[in-house]
Amino acid sequence: MRQLTAPLTTALHPLVTTHTYQRWAYLIIGGALLMPYLMASLVLSTLIINTNPATTPGATEPTPANIALAALICTTLITATALIPATRPGQLHLARALLTPLDNTPTSSRWRTTLWLHLHLATGMAVCLATMTALTEAALLAIAPLAPGPHPIAQGTLTLFGHTPSTPGWSGPLLALAWVLALIYTISLTGHLLTKAAPHLLGPTPTDRLNAAHAHAHRLAERNRLARELHDSLGHALSVVTLQAATAARLIDTNPDFARQALTHIADTARTATADLDHALGLLREDTTTPTTPPPDLGDLTHLTQATHHTGTDLTCHIHGDLTHIPALLSRETYRIAQEALTNALRHAPRQPLTLTLNTTPGTLTLTVTNPLPPHTPRLPHRRNAGQGLQGMQERAHLIGGTLTAAPTTTHFHLTLHLTWKETP
Repeated sequence: MRQLTAPLTTALHPLVTTHTYQRWAYLIIGGALLMPYLMASLVLSTLIINTNPATTPGATEPTPANIALAALICTTLITATALIPATRPGQLHLARALLTPLDNTPTSSRWRTTLWLHLHLATGMAVCLATMTALTEAALLAIAPLAPGPHPIAQGTLTLFGHTPSTPGWSGPLLALAWVLALIYTISLTGHLLTKAAPHLLGPTPTDRLNAAHAHAHRLAERNRLARELHDSLGHALSVVTLQAATAARLIDTNPDFARQALTHIADTARTATADLDHALGLLREDTTTPTTPPPDLGDLTHLTQATHHTGTDLTCHIHGDLTHIPALLSRETYRIAQEALTNALRHAPRQPLTLTLNTTPGTLTLTVTNPLPPHTPRLPHRRNAGQGLQGMQERAHLIGGTLTAAPTTTHFHLTLHLTWKETP
């Protein structure tokens, strides 16, 4: 039964789907848009080639020269309209609403817009003429049984083809239905063909798609960079503040001086985190100027180690070499990697001694962070963002051309970053 009804459903689909009538409206709009161009072109061609009956006897209709000139003028006017910048967005929105879904990727191809406008208007005019002719004939055929004889009805004698009068009689309504069905199927086929052409003429070119893909990749890279900034800076600040607050609460009675220093560093860490947050949010806001506060770099490494000390963690820091010769970008990214490495150590191996070693020479940098593994590592609860710290450090190292390794041994966890660069003369 399904095999018998499937062809019937396919045949009736153009009659019942809304796409047919939406595309019909789109084509009628194209024919309506062409009318002003045709009228203006005929008037201009008549003014250019004078066919006034007073000067040219017997000239009551446009000559072939008038028609050819009018066609040339009409084509020129439509082409000029297509070159207006607002034409393509208007055609794109109209086609997306009534014809077919289209990609939002912008395109700068004006000649394709010109071809589409000519195609839309010419096809629309043909559909308008077919609609007027078919519906008029269908109406005359439908009332044929009420008007016997080939006498004038409405605008003229009832005709089917040519100029020979005919009297269809009671078969007229059936012929009228056939006219209407033929018109609908023709409109459906025309709209379908126009739908196939729309992506090629209104859609983006391969170059446009490539540029859009590059822009999208740039936006994703910028978002990932800001995500790393927020994760590393705020994550470190919150971890340090949590440990410092816990240490201050534990030692406030037995060692009030240390607790007071821890509270002072909590305030400093919060201010630093606020500045980092303002910097990141300033990059996200398009309506603000570029933040003037520079992000921290290796020159702030001393402040980072002091904040770690005041969590109650034994941190040994060794810095060898001159930090001023390190390029600014590498210095900032290395600081963030060191910050995240210390944060991970404080989070996963609390109260374990840490060792941070930074060796620099002209053109090379090596950062090493080492901590003993805790005797009994607790199973951390599963978090959706677990592992993002190490992933972020690896992304930072990759972007600046460095190598980062992080792996545990039997007793310690080692993280090493190695960078090289060319010294500017």
